[in-house]
Amino acid sequence: MAVDIENVTDVGTEPGTLPETMAAWVIRQEREGEPTDAFQIEEIEVPEPGALEVIVRVMAAGVNYNNVWAAMGKPVSVFRYHPEDDHHIGGSDASGIVWKTGPGVTKWKPGDEVVIHCNQASYEDPEVHGFDPLAAPSQRIWGYETSWGSFAQFTKVQAQQLIPKPKNLTWEEAASYALTYFTAYRMLIDRCDMQSGDRVLIWGAAGGLGVFATQLSRLTGALACGIVSSAEKGALLEQLGITGWIDRNEYAGMMRKGGESPDEEKARFKEMRRFGGAVREILGDDPNIVFEHVGQATFPTSVFVVKPFGKVVICAATTGYNLDFDVRYLWMRQKEIIGSHFANAWECTKANELIESGEVRPVLWRTMGFDGVAEAHQLMKENKHLGKIAILVGAPEAGLGKTEEGLGAIYAEVGA
Repeated sequence: MAVDIENVTDVGTEPGTLPETMAAWVIRQEREGEPTDAFQIEEIEVPEPGALEVIVRVMAAGVNYNNVWAAMGKPVSVFRYHPEDDHHIGGSDASGIVWKTGPGVTKWKPGDEVVIHCNQASYEDPEVHGFDPLAAPSQRIWGYETSWGSFAQFTKVQAQQLIPKPKNLTWEEAASYALTYFTAYRMLIDRCDMQSGDRVLIWGAAGGLGVFATQLSRLTGALACGIVSSAEKGALLEQLGITGWIDRNEYAGMMRKGGESPDEEKARFKEMRRFGGAVREILGDDPNIVFEHVGQATFPTSVFVVKPFGKVVICAATTGYNLDFDVRYLWMRQKEIIGSHFANAWECTKANELIESGEVRPVLWRTMGFDGVAEAHQLMKENKHLGKIAILVGAPEAGLGKTEEGLGAIYAEVGA
């Protein structure tokens, strides 16, 4: 059925009452492939909230690479994670308005303005109570490993996913940061216990994760060396308070491709040493923390350059997840590799307070209309984007939703 997205900002009901249907960008398994083919607008029934669930009217949504994977069905189809649904509504970042609450919800009421964090877990799992929800066997990323994400007029979430929307941000600014920022916060603040005086190497420092790693380093008093792919991105890091930055193109030979010959590996190792010297010159010593999310291409360098007894913390592997590195530099120099995955509700809440105070700021590249969801993911797949993309859903135009003065997002022409 054709859907009139010209009126997507009008849901036809007041908070507390749901319409029967909504417009949503939907992926179905039979059309997995290029994002422009996989994403299609459909009319979908609006779900009712279950126990401890909330229906949120989406005002704006954020775009992340996870739903590029969802569109392509790679490395596995998202329908493997939620086979009970014949459709996938993606989107793991959102700002919006509580529209209806389910049984047992007492903290939130219709009309509340919120940001949504993307971690879900069953309230019945014991890991949720006293250990960490990220350890629960039911743990899933909403809008990727579940359906009912943010690329629709309404979304269904667990009540514990809601955080008060910072009043100093517009709808699109508030939708742009949660997944990447909360991930970086857990990696550095909780998993690595970053302190003043630490020395941090940040891969992709002008990207969605890196801009927050850079700001957290500055905020805690750590020295940070950012790795970027252009001088323009280096200029953004200077705006964010980076100690120094390096253009990775000047050390392209250190990147691990896999299957190198002995001579190629020898040349790569030489470049890796040269790169380590450049990092040391900026930081005054070898880094004791390396912020990793690139994977195959950079991981051997990360293990090599980090200081003895230092930590390599990793949350992703955008260049490949099969890592090949010289493990002697790990055990003989007693270094640590730490895995990290998103954040729990407490970490999200504490991190969000820094957004409210303006001590950490979202970095936003472009805001697109609701008709731009498929295009935004195609841009991301082809690496033609330059930073975080926000999608207007319920908000009729950019710049709305800010109700108090304060520092908002940094609008950047660069990023990754």
